Formats: sequence, structure tokens, C-alpha cells
Amino acid sequence: MESGRRRIVRWVLLGLFVALVVYGHIWYRNRHDWFDLGIYRQAVNFWLDGHNIYDYVKPDDTQGALGFTYPPFGALVLVPFALLGWIPAVVLYSIITVAAVLVTTYWLLAPVAREKGWDLPWAMVLAITVISTLEPIRENYTFGQINMVLILLILADLLVLLPRGSRWAGVLIGLAAAIKLTPAIFIVYLLVSRRYRAALTAIASGAAVSLLAFAIMPKSSVRFWTDALWQGEGIGNAAYTFNQSFYGMLARLSAPHDPSRLIWALLSLLALGFGLWRARRAALAGDEVVGMTLTGIVGCLISPITWVHHIYWFVPAIIVLAASRRHAWFAAVIAVTVGLGLVSWFEQGLPVDPWSHGVQGFLIKNWYLLLLVALLFALPIRARARVGPGLSTASESVTVP
Repeated sequence: MESGRRRIVRWVLLGLFVALVVYGHIWYRNRHDWFDLGIYRQAVNFWLDGHNIYDYVKPDDTQGALGFTYPPFGALVLVPFALLGWIPAVVLYSIITVAAVLVTTYWLLAPVAREKGWDLPWAMVLAITVISTLEPIRENYTFGQINMVLILLILADLLVLLPRGSRWAGVLIGLAAAIKLTPAIFIVYLLVSRRYRAALTAIASGAAVSLLAFAIMPKSSVRFWTDALWQGEGIGNAAYTFNQSFYGMLARLSAPHDPSRLIWALLSLLALGFGLWRARRAALAGDEVVGMTLTGIVGCLISPITWVHHIYWFVPAIIVLAASRRHAWFAAVIAVTVGLGLVSWFEQGLPVDPWSHGVQGFLIKNWYLLLLVALLFALPIRARARVGPGLSTASESVTVP
């Protein structure tokens, strides 16, 4: 048992670290002023005033014309933020986002803490502090993005409903995919990992709420599913350094010309095949956290646009790696480089010449993308023994290659 003196020292050191991080947040401040939340509100109010939401355009000096790019059901979910005043909308958004970070971190960390014998309150404070520094998390908050709502839905499905054998497993993934299409990759994950009922439930729930959105906003729905979805307009410039996907890397290399769709397709197929193969192995081994993390990474890599604030999957990856003696160093590399915002400190905006800083410049500009690719190979799949329906799993000392 840990001595009282050592416990006090650990809490004091943690307190100093928390104070340092808080100072860093105060110094960095909210440099984006909930920019995307403002776009959500303007676009939804534009629709409430009788217009087609996909006609909404907001000029931007860096990204060009920005618009509302989510499916129609996403607009319905955002209606409360549009109806509230600016300050109440920001308060509501802040409460939901912070709560989502706390809850999802607990779901990820508590089983590991029990398994390793960690002091859970101390581990939670440390984890939340480190997570708050990660650029995807702080940029998600300062932009006012709804990604943490989607993450909450996905993790609730995969880490709570599915292990309990709930008949509702899959519903929340379907809702997340209807709000924003990218979570649909987790329906594929359910299929390849043989959870067919949950996959069908996800498809049904996503279709149901999409039909509801069609009944409420038919013109916008027709516009989205027949035109806006395929045009890909209003999402921003793919060559922007903040886009850490395969397509973003290729767009930077070929700028000002369009990137090769063939090369992008080949890279995406390789990542999709290998990543989902490993995700399936993880799921069948009982390691749901690694399975869903690999799936989320695949989604980020193959999406045409993966802004830095979309890359939540560094969070579970760090927790998994930190719990492994062999891989703890990799967790530290991710935490430090992503926490410092290596890509953004090096370059913001549109690169004039992708090789202007040589090979090292290319590596830094694509650092988060390279970390994601490395995680596809390095994230350990832990063999786990199920201890009962709806209960957490106990890790064995075996790593599945």
C-alpha cells in the first residue's frame, strides 16, 4: 500500500502540473472565439427564416466560402443553439462539451485504473489535464465544434450498450452518423466484427432520423442528398495545413493543382483494409477500446477533410499506450507533440511550397497524419477475458500482434 507521505507528494506534484496547464490555457486563450458554433447558429437561423440551409455561405479569407455541410438531421440537433442568444448558446455548448470529455475519459480510464491498481481520482485529474492540452480537444472547444457530442454517442454505444448486450446497441452510432456522416465508419466496424444486429440497428436509427429530417425540411434534404453531399463545397480548402488526412497531404503536395484521386484512393484502400482488419482482430479479442480507436483513425485518414479538431482518437490511444510498459514512450511522444500543437506552431494556413522547409518541414506539416499511420501499426491489441455480461473486461498479459 502506498504510504501517506508518497501519496501527498504525488498530489502536490500533480497540483503543480495542473496549475502550469491552467496558466497555459489562460495564456493561449480562446483564439477562435467559437467560430464554428457561430456558423452553426447563422446557418440554422438562415433556414428558420425560410431559406434552404445549403444556400448559406460565409466568406472566409483563408478557406474561401464556408457553408453548412452536415446532413439535415444535424441542423435539427443544432436548433437549440440557434434559438438561444450568443452567451446562453456558448454556456450550453461548454457544459455539454466539458461533460462529454469527463464522461468519455472516465469510461476509457476506469477499467485501466482498476486493472493496474491506479488511484482513480489521481489518474482522472492527470488524464483530464493532459487531454485538455491536446490540440484536437482544445481546438474542438475553441472552435465550438460538436465532435465531442458525436464521440459521446459512439463511446456510449461501444463501451456501454454493446458490452451489456443491450437491444439498443447501435442506435447511438446511427444518430451520430445522421448528424455528421463520418461516424458511419463505425457501422462498417460493427459489420466486420460480426455485430450484425447492432449494425442493422445503427442503419435503421440513422435512416429513421434522416426521414424525420426530410419530413421537417424536405427541400434542404433533397438538396443535401442529391447535390451538396456530392459537390463537397463549403468545407474549406483541402490544402490547408490543418487538414491532416491523406487527401490533405496530397493537396499540399500538388497545390495549386488538384491532387491525384487515384493515389488518394489507393492510400485510402490500404488504410481501410489494414486498419479494419486490425480493428476486427481487436474486437474479436475483446479489446473494444483498441478496435474503435483503430476504426476512428481509419476514418480520419481516408476522409477528404480531417481538421485537427476531428482527431479525438489520440485520447484513447494515449491511454492504451500509457498502460503498456513497451509503448509508454509512444504515449509520451503523442502527448507532448500534439499537446504543444507541433503542426500549428510550425505552419498555419495554406503552404506556398510544400518543400519550402525540406524533408523535416514536410514531416512536421503532416505530423498528426504520420502519427495516425504509425498507430495503425503500433497500437497494441490486448487479449482480454470477459467477466460477465455488461461488465468491464480484465486484461490478460498477452498482446495480440
